[in-house]
Amino acid sequence: MDKNNALILWFDQIDVNDVPLVGGKNASLGEMYRFLTSKGVNVPNGFAITARAYQYYLEHNDLKNKIRDILSGLNKNDVNDLARRGEEIRRLILDGELPKDLADSITEAYGHLCLQYGENTDVAVRSSATAEDLPDASFAGQQETYLNVRGKSMLLESVKKCMASLFTNRAISYREDKGFDHFSISLSVGVQKMVRSDLASSGVMFSIDTESGFENVVFITAIYGLGENIVQGRVNPDEYYVFKPTLKEGYKAIISKKVGSKELKMVYSDDNKRVKNVPVEKSLRRKFVLTDDEILTLARWAVIIEEHYSQRKGKYTPMDIEWAKDGITGQLFIVQARPETVHSTKNKNILETYELEEKGKVLVKGMSIGSKIGAGKVNVIRHVNEISSFKPGEVLVTEMTDPDWEPIMKVASAIITNKGGRTCHAAIVARELGIPCIVGTENATEVLKSGQEVTVDCSQGEDGFVYEGILKYKVNKVDLREIPETKTKIMINLGNPDLAFSLASLPVQGVGLAREEFIINSYIKIHPLALIHYHSITDEKLKKTIDELTYGYEDKKQFFIDKLAYGIAMIASAFYPKKVIVRLSDFKSNEYANLIGGELFEPKEDNPMIGWRGASRYYHPKYKEAFGLECKALLKVRNEMGLNNIAVMVPFCRTVTEAHLVIDEMKKNGLVQHENGLEVYAMCEVPSNVILADEFLNVFDGYSIGSNDLTQLTLGLDRDSELVSFIYDERNEAVKRMIKKVIDVAKSKGKYIGICGQAPSDFPDFAKFLVESKIDSMSLNPDTVLKTLLLVKETEKQVCGE
Repeated sequence: MDKNNALILWFDQIDVNDVPLVGGKNASLGEMYRFLTSKGVNVPNGFAITARAYQYYLEHNDLKNKIRDILSGLNKNDVNDLARRGEEIRRLILDGELPKDLADSITEAYGHLCLQYGENTDVAVRSSATAEDLPDASFAGQQETYLNVRGKSMLLESVKKCMASLFTNRAISYREDKGFDHFSISLSVGVQKMVRSDLASSGVMFSIDTESGFENVVFITAIYGLGENIVQGRVNPDEYYVFKPTLKEGYKAIISKKVGSKELKMVYSDDNKRVKNVPVEKSLRRKFVLTDDEILTLARWAVIIEEHYSQRKGKYTPMDIEWAKDGITGQLFIVQARPETVHSTKNKNILETYELEEKGKVLVKGMSIGSKIGAGKVNVIRHVNEISSFKPGEVLVTEMTDPDWEPIMKVASAIITNKGGRTCHAAIVARELGIPCIVGTENATEVLKSGQEVTVDCSQGEDGFVYEGILKYKVNKVDLREIPETKTKIMINLGNPDLAFSLASLPVQGVGLAREEFIINSYIKIHPLALIHYHSITDEKLKKTIDELTYGYEDKKQFFIDKLAYGIAMIASAFYPKKVIVRLSDFKSNEYANLIGGELFEPKEDNPMIGWRGASRYYHPKYKEAFGLECKALLKVRNEMGLNNIAVMVPFCRTVTEAHLVIDEMKKNGLVQHENGLEVYAMCEVPSNVILADEFLNVFDGYSIGSNDLTQLTLGLDRDSELVSFIYDERNEAVKRMIKKVIDVAKSKGKYIGICGQAPSDFPDFAKFLVESKIDSMSLNPDTVLKTLLLVKETEKQVCGE
């Protein structure tokens, strides 16, 4: 067969090298159809109408010169001029006639599908540009897709509509911006048997984290019904993360699950519109779309696809993949795959961070896309017909976007939408354009007013914030190749799991202090004993609040275990296989009381700072069953997810007897020291930890010095009191002698010794003291890492004469 002249190619005839004939999307489908089916991956059958057929159609109707004439003198920055010319070209193409041999070839191929699947079988008709997989250009989403196409006449009309969509306004604008000749790009049309996801679910997954570019996860989104809603941003989807390294080792490596609102689903329609949106039953909205087994299956498929295309291209190639579940057969399918084009082209040696230098009033909050900050005047646009009013540099605020909005999106300083998730159209385009975007705000179009000055901040992790006014911010750029290595390990302190992936590229040796408190406060919110004793609670209002937060969990205890495990896992996976030291919960009794239901279980203490906190809780009859939930969460992360780079750290352990009691209590809950390499450290923050260091270190595998508490307890002051704050100083000779002594003891016993605190960053002389004392590691807040690395390197040169 002469492929170059073929009008129709079945998917199993297409090779990945046939991009000039069928475009990136259909080349991927063809390649997948052969390769992935051999790997047990389900791919729907179908055929492609080639780029040769498209050129044949243009020649048959003598359209090329007419299109050139229409485009002559185009002002790409004038959206009205662009819209008028685009409409004229599309009408010209739609009014053309399909050559008889081409129409016959299409209907004959469709007939073969009907023989296989039934008369007038339902198909998806998908456009694919032949330059779609260029590394610096993403043509995805610029052409049209038609779902639930049935019958020969509807199929032929849909094919013509796909051909016309090569000249949508956004496609014309994109090619003009990229400098592509309009006739150097051709188009093929894929005709694919529909997967009945209208009766089940569908979604998008990436073999990379879409926000940070972290390469070790598969990010999966899922909704009910056909997948068009997720791309258009009409529905906030479920989100799942799977950790690739331990998935490959056979672990159940689901490290995060978040339920989306999923208020609508797209289903088949009996009228000419073919599809329609209907409300999702309320009972289903708050349930996860996918089972754990389905999540893991999709993640494995994503890894197979990524590895295959990386091998074919000779370089790491993360993938953007669409999947669907058939509601009749219950089978999962891969329906589309293409290379990811944002993070795969970035220079990974340059670390760029945005930092807000002022704070303002928060007007709107949503999901952040990217990690940048932008500012400008708001322009609220409710309909695409109004986009001509948009001026470059303004902040676009709208319900949601689709490809028709792209001509103004590219000149916006930031984008804010009411609807959408991390894989919606607005998010995808904002990433490619490199502009800050906040999606899923729900009310931005109501709260924000046109002409209002705002700052859009996506630098603080998962949540994006819109502040009133134009606030100052700075951009920091560091070439990681210029950062020196140090003998003293530099680690980071981290509590917010949403920041973990974005911090993974820092030149650090792991996490010296991973705090549980943020996870419990922000993800769980409920006192663990209120979950354990849920059925004994008589306050109906309190029970209703707990029911709302724990929806879908019959066993309320499992809610605590899962949420804590997912939070810890996000941090541990970001730095894997480097060590991540997780400090067990160290709330004071007044802080525990602030959790939902906490007042029922917490005492009133006059001085909680030195009261019932840390280790003293874990074995206490009134709290140890709650501590058991922490142990089970850590077991889940280590044993089920395979993240055995986690070490555990016990805070505020006052006596050696208490140390033994905590180790024993952990063992009762399955968390056994040294089993599967588990190390158990202690915070060195009480003077007794220093005085009896040799005995404590017979129990624990190492120490991390908590300089804040150690300073206040050595000097006998309340570090929260302004009256004595002038006395508080980690550099006090008494504190330094305590630190020097405990380092010496740890070194003599061959045990790990580190410090977690800001003193080394704030005081160069203190950093020098620690280096001279031969401390193993310093764990710092992320924003001081680079500065301290340079300082420590210089100090090591002075101390060691390097």
